[in-house]
Amino acid sequence: MRHPETVLRVEAERVFREAELLHDERAVQAALDRMSEEIRIDLAGRDVLALCVMTGGFVVAAEVLKRLGWLVLVDYVHATRYRGRTRGGATLHWLREPLRCLKDRCVLLLDDILDEGHTLAGLVEYCRGKGAAEVRSAVLVQKRLEGREAVAQADYVGLEVPDRYVFGCGMDYKEHLRNLPAIYAVRDSGG
Repeated sequence: MRHPETVLRVEAERVFREAELLHDERAVQAALDRMSEEIRIDLAGRDVLALCVMTGGFVVAAEVLKRLGWLVLVDYVHATRYRGRTRGGATLHWLREPLRCLKDRCVLLLDDILDEGHTLAGLVEYCRGKGAAEVRSAVLVQKRLEGREAVAQADYVGLEVPDRYVFGCGMDYKEHLRNLPAIYAVRDSGG
């Protein structure tokens, strides 16, 4: 009997072979450059605490932070609605809160994707509840939702994608394919 993760890997390989390329590596890097420059200008001189939203936000956080060119404290949070699934649940599940104090700080949340905005709204509320003076958010990708409104908006957005299941650049397909340098969409909507 094969390990369940091996079965998922085989499925992820098939999904990747059949996927549609939405944004190639050059487009992703250009978006990261632009978004990072906006953040650098807006937040220069502030006492910024960057919070990487795990797991998908690690790619975005690494790319943005190395482009900023000034000192930033870094920590991470791990809160998810997906828990390894392709569709998000109703509640935010906390795996790790930040260790650093948020009180009176400018907090910059760095994440991979903004879908309906429930995770982002929960994280912003959490940061404000911990006394953050200001909360900003940056996402590499924002979905163009069809027929519904997002409950939260990011301050900095790199790229837009259609309302489909996407992966690459930190975004996963059943915990696989996060490490791809480009952004792809699953061919069928059954994801």
